[in-house]
Amino acid sequence: MAKILVTGAGGFIGSFIIEKALSEGYETWAGVRASTNREYLQNKNIRFIELDYFNQEKLIQQLKILKLTGEKWDYIIHNVGVTKSNDPKDFERFNYGILKNLVMSLIATQMIPTCFVLMSSLSAWGAGDEKTFSPIKQTDEPHPETLYGKSKLKAEEYLQTIPNFPYIILRPTGVYGPREKDYFLMMKSIKYGIDFVPGFKKQMLSFIYVKDLVNIIFAAIKKGNYRKTYFISDGKSYSSKDFRKYVANALGKKYIIPIKMPLFMLKALSFLCGKIAGITGKVSTLNPDKYHIMKQRNWLCDITPLQQDLHFIPEYDLEKGVNESIKWYKENGWL
Repeated sequence: MAKILVTGAGGFIGSFIIEKALSEGYETWAGVRASTNREYLQNKNIRFIELDYFNQEKLIQQLKILKLTGEKWDYIIHNVGVTKSNDPKDFERFNYGILKNLVMSLIATQMIPTCFVLMSSLSAWGAGDEKTFSPIKQTDEPHPETLYGKSKLKAEEYLQTIPNFPYIILRPTGVYGPREKDYFLMMKSIKYGIDFVPGFKKQMLSFIYVKDLVNIIFAAIKKGNYRKTYFISDGKSYSSKDFRKYVANALGKKYIIPIKMPLFMLKALSFLCGKIAGITGKVSTLNPDKYHIMKQRNWLCDITPLQQDLHFIPEYDLEKGVNESIKWYKENGWL
């Protein structure tokens, strides 16, 4: 039985990867921390492991002990990281630092897997052309404007410098679905009849439903074509109006008031929320780094390589995905 390690297993995406790995028959290891919420990691077949990502010496010792007991992962899906933080240094520390320590430790202990999947982000490339609205392509020069995107790009570039290392880098656009909390806040606002829209200029968005993303991960592993990178979306373009319409329909709401917030106001509010978060110690969804994501107008990406290599056809467009998500939020008392 092939063995698979999923880091960041307790997160939104991580918990879905774990479920898929179990359903595919892998011996499934969940990389967690002592503080990890295991609410969605209840399957008795999950093997848990706490790896000391920030101490490379200890991490190497942990891997050596595993190796002595005959344990070695065939596949590693590296999903651990942060998307928001009150400490700007956390982006590089988590998104780049952990990756580097883990990869170096795998090499040092000769525990390199058959394939190492890095969950990156479309944010690593920055926004697309805001005049033509042409989708972001692999050949475009990356220009991330966020600390999050810069840290993800640094992790990618490090991985690509290691000769013969069998990686796959996935750059999903906005991921949504059951258990997700940021898009959920937008849905909750729409439930109360208000939809906040960033800026007045045209904005085109892209999405990927979490179950489609997870299917792509395992399709890429099975394909066995490594040292590849892919942008990921459902292949369609959407406006904020489309998102609002699908959410309203799923909630049975007839009247929604769209409130377009000038970018200068959004920037000031993001800064204020960031300051308050710093004082209270609670991380805010709206913050200065997130502002740079919200202000960008073109979040479309070219998924042609994904379609050609993995024959990707999404099971979910935004309408279907929103309907299934809201059904889950209702059934679980979130909405």
